[in-house]
Amino acid sequence: MIAVKIRKEVKVGILFVVALIVIIWGMMFLKGLQLFKPRKIVYAVYEKVNGLVPANPVLINGLKVGQVKDLYFSKTQPGKIIVELYITSDYPIPRNSVAKIYSSDLMGTKDVEIILGDSKAYLQPGDTLKAITEATLGEEVNRQILPLKIKAENLISSIDTVANILQQVLNKNTRDNLITSVEHVRNTLQNLEHTTYNLDTLVGSEKKHLAGIISNVESISSNLRKNNDKITNILSNFSSVSDSLAKARIPSTILEVHNTVADLDQIIYKINNGEGTVGQLVKNEQLYKEVEKAARDLNLLIEDIKANPKKYVKISVF
Repeated sequence: MIAVKIRKEVKVGILFVVALIVIIWGMMFLKGLQLFKPRKIVYAVYEKVNGLVPANPVLINGLKVGQVKDLYFSKTQPGKIIVELYITSDYPIPRNSVAKIYSSDLMGTKDVEIILGDSKAYLQPGDTLKAITEATLGEEVNRQILPLKIKAENLISSIDTVANILQQVLNKNTRDNLITSVEHVRNTLQNLEHTTYNLDTLVGSEKKHLAGIISNVESISSNLRKNNDKITNILSNFSSVSDSLAKARIPSTILEVHNTVADLDQIIYKINNGEGTVGQLVKNEQLYKEVEKAARDLNLLIEDIKANPKKYVKISVF
């Protein structure tokens, strides 16, 4: 009886252990953890994880190669989040690969994609991958809409400014001025219409005179065309005259005249200052009187010689 009871207890214990193993295996299976496959745990350090949770898949080129095992804050890097990646595939992963958190659907589910690098050294258990985080849908929408928002705000501000300007411009005085301006424009158009009518009437009445003027202009142009050779000859002669004038050394002649005038000016200056004989004659009154007296005496002598030539000329006959 005792042996039977022991066997029953052993059976119950064995069944309990088996059930416990099945439960543990089932829980690990549901989490994606497989006991009998090669596995390794690697790490990635993020600023933020954007809703990543344990058991989310780890993918390479869309193929699941593991899952997120755990997330926790770093003790040595404040604010940093360490993510443990449970890799079940034996695919060789280069060490310079990147673990990128991205949104796998529109609901915001997060997965980790390993972007393979080109290193010849491969990832080993306990290594740390480079980490990047893709912008969330809201962040991406905000990034795209922000420039439109800024433009819309600027446009609304510009419209508001224009409205204020129009409100200030279109006040009562401005409206009155606009009405007055429109009235002036209407009067101007009426005057222009009247002027145009008068011009048409004048052209109609003076049509014969205009025809005569046009005929005279045509006659003048015909005469010019007929006398083209003469005009050309005149222009040629004028060109020859201009060439002759160019060769006439006019500048040197003008320079000589200038020098002569300067000399004459200097002579007049000396005369005015009483220098030289002419200057003394002009400026010295005593000399002028003596010269005048000598001239008068000489004149009297000449008249006496004419009147009494025998007095001055003696003729001897041998």
